[in-house]
Amino acid sequence: MSTSARMLSLLSLLQTHRYWPGEELAERLGVSGRTLRRDIERLRELGYVVDASRGVAGGYQLRAGGSLPPLLLEDDEAVAIAAGLRTAAAGSVGGLQETSVQALTKVIALMPPGLRRRMDALTSQTDTAGPWGSRGPSVDAVLLTTLAQACRDDEPLTFGYQGRGADPTHRRVEPHRLVSLGRRWYLVGYDRDRQDWRSFRVDRISDVAPTGQRVRPRDLPAESALAFVQAGFRRIPSRYDVRVRVAAPLDDVRRAVGGWGTVSELDSGECLLEWNTDDLTWPAMVLGHIGAPFVIESPDELRGACRRMADLLASASRAP
Repeated sequence: MSTSARMLSLLSLLQTHRYWPGEELAERLGVSGRTLRRDIERLRELGYVVDASRGVAGGYQLRAGGSLPPLLLEDDEAVAIAAGLRTAAAGSVGGLQETSVQALTKVIALMPPGLRRRMDALTSQTDTAGPWGSRGPSVDAVLLTTLAQACRDDEPLTFGYQGRGADPTHRRVEPHRLVSLGRRWYLVGYDRDRQDWRSFRVDRISDVAPTGQRVRPRDLPAESALAFVQAGFRRIPSRYDVRVRVAAPLDDVRRAVGGWGTVSELDSGECLLEWNTDDLTWPAMVLGHIGAPFVIESPDELRGACRRMADLLASASRAP
């Protein structure tokens, strides 16, 4: 083998994290002990921490270092990691949806077609999920990774879009960022035909076609893609303006609310939760999930929603 091929083979063996006797490792690679020692030193220069023990039974073992070095994966391992990332992107692990899509994009970009088909057979679709297992619209993981790659590469896309209560349209968009909010995914991008920024629900996107072009990224007119999507929600007329004072730490309330409402800290040490919504069931569930005292400022209908939720839970908790 060439030096490069031999180094990759050596790294693949060491990444099993078992202890390798030097003689056995040299035999597996078809090299002398001296060549093996040189290859080990090359790995150390690249940042891999390799422990060595001397003597007749001496050998080598790869140890965790201060940072994650490049990994070599077998086919089955790559498929398993990609399937796991799809599950995390679906919301099964809170707070990791966007990071999982980014990582999945990198893995899929390097996978041969045969491995991609195996992964598709394992997990053909992923459903976005919110707290307590509430499920959102079904979203194709391949679509998510296609959009994520376009965002990463600044590549314009064309796709069909079915807006709420509107006829299907054909869009030409410069994608900026994917956002996971509550139970749904959104694509933030610049709509070339409308010459303005838009957010698109991913489950309403179809027939995505990359253009093969590259464009210079535009400046998003918001602090972040998440803030842009949230601002779009606030512009939509809603039936209820929820205001609740919650006696709980700011970070705890924000984690429970997610991106659905805004939370600010009050001088009293409480938090003010503000939420525009057409349905009060979800705010009532979130307030119960926080598990801290709260005072409803508005609307009065939220008190009724909380009473109904309390009656339901109390009824279910009684012994038969």
